[in-house]
Amino acid sequence: MSDPEATAIEASAPVRPQGWMYRKWNLLGLSIPYYASPVFQVVLLSFVCFLCPGMFNALSGLGGGGQVNADAANKATIALYSTFAVVAFFGGTVCNLLGLQTTLLVGTLGYPLYVGAFLSYNINQNESFVIAAGAILGVCAGLLWTAQGAIMMAYASEGEKGRFIAIFWAIFNAGAVIGGLVPLIQNVQSTQASVGNGTYIGFLALTALGSLSALALCRTERVRRPDGSGIDRVAQPSVVDEVVGVWKVLRADTYVVLLFPLFFSSNIFYTYQFNDVNLARFNIRTRSLNNLMYWMAQIIAAYAFGYMLDWARFGRRTRAMAGLAALFAVTMIIWGCGYAFQRTYTRASVASGETPLIDWTDAAFPAPFVLYWFYGFFDAVWQTYVYWLMGALSNSSSRLAYFAGMYKGLQSAGAAIMYSLDERQKPYMTLFAINWGLLPASLIIALPVVYYKVKEHGEAAAVAAQSSDEKLDGAEKTQHEHDSN
Repeated sequence: MSDPEATAIEASAPVRPQGWMYRKWNLLGLSIPYYASPVFQVVLLSFVCFLCPGMFNALSGLGGGGQVNADAANKATIALYSTFAVVAFFGGTVCNLLGLQTTLLVGTLGYPLYVGAFLSYNINQNESFVIAAGAILGVCAGLLWTAQGAIMMAYASEGEKGRFIAIFWAIFNAGAVIGGLVPLIQNVQSTQASVGNGTYIGFLALTALGSLSALALCRTERVRRPDGSGIDRVAQPSVVDEVVGVWKVLRADTYVVLLFPLFFSSNIFYTYQFNDVNLARFNIRTRSLNNLMYWMAQIIAAYAFGYMLDWARFGRRTRAMAGLAALFAVTMIIWGCGYAFQRTYTRASVASGETPLIDWTDAAFPAPFVLYWFYGFFDAVWQTYVYWLMGALSNSSSRLAYFAGMYKGLQSAGAAIMYSLDERQKPYMTLFAINWGLLPASLIIALPVVYYKVKEHGEAAAVAAQSSDEKLDGAEKTQHEHDSN
């Protein structure tokens, strides 16, 4: 290449703008990425989710939203997942209309409202407000997670996707751990069955801070990568595109139907674990400790299992099969131990007081505490594998978006049904049996997909797969390239 040609290329290369947004900082000898860098923005996004969905997870993990009776919380959660399933499907259209940052901000507003509803319930037992807040949070959560997914896809370059996902999930899950400290500190001296107003006020302050933190995100057009290039705007498909696209994927990849039980069962166990184990068997300070350790187990499990699934020493198909086998073994062992514990109490024995609440000073505490820790471990292993499996089935971000949409929709439907069964006071053993039956069954049903459809995608295969996906998506990809936020 001649010098004039090199000079012309250098002159046309993107240059990072000037100004405080693009200036690196040093803090105690550490180099801090500039504010408008993708990694800094993803860290900000992570902290927003740390303070909003993270605190929601911490509150939900107490069982019954921290109340003695889970009835109001169950009704609110049913409303939440029902609206979430619908709004998440159409959330892309809202992102197109409002932009990613505004959509994310609106999505955070439901979290302080939801916590505030439980504070109100603690004072005046206004169940209608709690249920309405749950429905509103479902709308907001659908918007928040749609915007979060779009930002993650757009901001991470090809070589940074794993790193960005790791940053997000580590900070997000830490939110539930830190959130778990709030009720634990508030109730460490209490042997009562429900949390006080101070606990809800603490959660309310943290979720409100999360909404304010969303204002710190800068607009997509201002974000610049280290080489000065901007972010390719990821346009969400319209409502019509969503419907047509889902139909195309189901027609071209009919095997995905075999994953539907896996998707459906991915959140059904929360009802049983939070309400029928933690709430039913422990007093509030012990529930708070269990909740803290439950989410801490998730961080450990996600890292360990994620590392195993990315172990390059073995081929992708081998890792997929080994991961499925490991998940099946973990499911049978942990839920087998859960069966032994469930046999010791019933809904009637808990309601009558025949089965006393366990305190961490009791001799009966260690075994169910360890079991509950492993329930958290199981949750993270399940979610990690399902997300990894979807990513292993295609190289098309468009197709994966449809997989993810099906996943979130079926996941929310499963959660709503299980909370409805619990609200109707179905026997604990019945809810346990649904979990222990559906979870391993869904893994067996998914086996043909794992065995036949997970391929060893090298660079050449990835290009071929991408070309195939482009034929499937057709005009939709053109719209993705030209549409704006």
